[in-house]
Amino acid sequence: MKFLILPAYPTYQVFIALGIALVLTILLTPLWIKVLKKRNIGQIIRADGPEHHLVKQGTPTMGGLVILFTAVVSFFLISRVRGITDYGLLAVVATLVCGGIGFIDDYLKVIKIRSLGLKARAKIILEIIVALAFGYVAISYLSLSTAVQIPMTTLKVDLGYFYYILLFFIFVGTMNSVNLTDGLDGLAAGTITIVILAIGGIAFQQDRLDLAIYAGSIGGACIGFLWYNAYPAEIFMGDSGSIALGGAIAALAVLTKTELFLIIIGGIYVLESLSVILQVLTFKYWGKRIFKMAPMHHHFEMIGWSETKVMVRFLIFTAFLSGYGFALYFMTTPK
Repeated sequence: MKFLILPAYPTYQVFIALGIALVLTILLTPLWIKVLKKRNIGQIIRADGPEHHLVKQGTPTMGGLVILFTAVVSFFLISRVRGITDYGLLAVVATLVCGGIGFIDDYLKVIKIRSLGLKARAKIILEIIVALAFGYVAISYLSLSTAVQIPMTTLKVDLGYFYYILLFFIFVGTMNSVNLTDGLDGLAAGTITIVILAIGGIAFQQDRLDLAIYAGSIGGACIGFLWYNAYPAEIFMGDSGSIALGGAIAALAVLTKTELFLIIIGGIYVLESLSVILQVLTFKYWGKRIFKMAPMHHHFEMIGWSETKVMVRFLIFTAFLSGYGFALYFMTTPK
């Protein structure tokens, strides 16, 4: 079979994984939209957000389930050619477990009509469990190093047991910051595509083809989802998607040993989270808000930028940061 030519050409495997996920997502998303509409499962828009977003009330949500399904199917279809590795399997399991947390949150919001979904404390506890379990398996069974490289230097520091603390910040921080970014049509899916393909490129150069294929599968699924999620969105990914894909980014960053480079590659998520933290702190201690609204993407909407303009400019900025982080990794990483 000509399909067997794939093992000789790793780049084809990554590209085909991306293509399969993209096509499957484009084909399946309209069917999922119909199911969601039939069951009246739609987005609940919070009243404290931008007023013009209220028209999005009822738009089908939980589209992230399609992204997860097509990405995982594509990964297994292509990876089975060479054999699925423990690293690839761990990344997939971590994503699906994080997706389970997001699904519970979505379920409580849109089906049980609890506007805030899963309580913050419960969500954080579940995310901590995921981070620690992931670290334990990766370190104890896959011999993952607890050393981390300091960006812009060739210095590596072995954190020992403190590595678990770093994992906590990586997983919890990434999952929730990606979730915060999912506030404009196409913004989360677009930034995730760029960030995860940058990490996938690093995995490919490290000869971690399994991780590169998985990153390509997620990237392709997100591109396919953008066909329907771009402004005006016909469907939202929901927490089922944003928390799961935040977990996927965190898992891939850890398994490729780019933990601290993620601060640069995923810098857009750092800025979105910081905007919320600064907004809360400045109002609490000085009684003033430094942004018209947080997260940061809403601030630019409030000063007059259109939703599309904010999304496109954030994607450009994300591409710059991800490209810089990608290049910086290879400039400073010892051969």
